[in-house]
Amino acid sequence: MSDTTPAPVDDTVPYDDPATVPQDDERDETSFALFEGDEGRLDDRQRRALVALLRNPYVSARTHADEWRAVLDAEHQLRSRLNDLFLELHVDPDREVAWKRQARSESQRRGFPTLLRDVPYTREETIVLVYLRMRLRADTRPGPDQVVVDRSEVLGHVAGFRPATATDRTRDEGRVAKAIERLVTARILLKTSDPDRFRIASVVEVLLPLERLVELDAWLRTATAPDDATTAVDATTPDGAPIDGDEPSLLADETDTDDEGETEA
Repeated sequence: MSDTTPAPVDDTVPYDDPATVPQDDERDETSFALFEGDEGRLDDRQRRALVALLRNPYVSARTHADEWRAVLDAEHQLRSRLNDLFLELHVDPDREVAWKRQARSESQRRGFPTLLRDVPYTREETIVLVYLRMRLRADTRPGPDQVVVDRSEVLGHVAGFRPATATDRTRDEGRVAKAIERLVTARILLKTSDPDRFRIASVVEVLLPLERLVELDAWLRTATAPDDATTAVDATTPDGAPIDGDEPSLLADETDTDDEGETEA
């Protein structure tokens, strides 16, 4: 009589059993391949937002509407990608602006490699920044980026800081013009249909918090800097970080930016 008792079932399935090998879809359900060999974990909108954050001093609801919405929707994922590059992501939902900042190592022996290049603002650029921040603070008009400033206003304000010994007005005005150009490139001043009128981007409030504004304004009014000096305030900037020093200091990061500008009246 034969034994009909079922043989014990071996629960150990061979390693090469096709049923146990994870398929591509099972191995990575979060992959959003956009090209051959693509192993990225961000979708198209998120990647474009990441590139915008890397290329520009900041991303806002006004300057990059689609990218700004993507930042809000995927803040955690984008922060993680920037952290991989030793960068921090900062988001201000009230002012509708997001920006990156260089992460600082707590180690005294070895700092982090940097992608950002800090370039100090010139004396004229710093004076203009303070003026823009004060104009923005004094205006009660609702909505971001609604305060408009004229080129002549800026020139007149900076002229008040001209040393009494300065005699080359053309050269001084040329420096102010360059300061305006740089702030336009950094999207702190936004172009309008009139080349001599600009909107003040609300990001200047991030550049110069109130306490730093007061500090820098007092320093500018008492300092006797030479004509070619650069100045700076110990400030929080979209592309830099606070630094210490005897003088107030404001660092601006030089990054690749688009040549686009606002063209609304």
